[in-house]
Amino acid sequence: MEFTKSLIKGKLIKRYKRFFTDVKLDKEIITAHCPNTGSMKGLLDEGNEVYLLPNNDPKRKLKYSLEIIKAKNNLVGVNTHMANHIVKHALENNLINELTNSNLIKPEVFFNKETRFDFFIEKNGKKSFVEVKNVTLFRNKDTAEFPDAITSRGSKHLLTLIDAIKKGYKAYLVYLVQIQNMKYFKIAEDIDNDYYKNYLLAKKAGVNFLAYKCKINQKNIKIFKKIKILS
Repeated sequence: MEFTKSLIKGKLIKRYKRFFTDVKLDKEIITAHCPNTGSMKGLLDEGNEVYLLPNNDPKRKLKYSLEIIKAKNNLVGVNTHMANHIVKHALENNLINELTNSNLIKPEVFFNKETRFDFFIEKNGKKSFVEVKNVTLFRNKDTAEFPDAITSRGSKHLLTLIDAIKKGYKAYLVYLVQIQNMKYFKIAEDIDNDYYKNYLLAKKAGVNFLAYKCKINQKNIKIFKKIKILS
């Protein structure tokens, strides 16, 4: 995904009320929109380098949005709204090895009245649902983790993917690692043990789990390499 404008570098002061981030730009302090409602565990140290996308829409009160944080010398894409755009680009350009050459790619498709998966794809008559999880947590230098907080919604998606398999669909969950320099991915069992248990159930049921890391810079964020899942 290409950024629509050049990003502006600043220094993080604090994030608060989930949607607000105070950032120092030169000698000025501005408030930027934080497009990530998660915990952002490990990313919010004061003084971290951040990159903001300017917005000139007169209808918006906040003129910047937080896109990238540099933490422990790694750039991390924190805009969760970008995740599906990145994966859609990857699906359309055959960047995910297991999901190439689809005849149909449809975003945001309802499986049942309660659950909508991120993508429905079809290839040679085979129908699949694809769910995407944005990954921004890393607690050592080369391993990304999910989740960064307890996620009942995430567990619900795992159980519904199992249901999709029972109804004849193939099911995929793509962990989109928006973190530089990661070599591995794992489930953060200590953060949400229920999610970990449901992950094991889903794996046994035949859900295909994939982890792909992104190449991140001030111009774009794109999928570029599969990484190993440790489990």
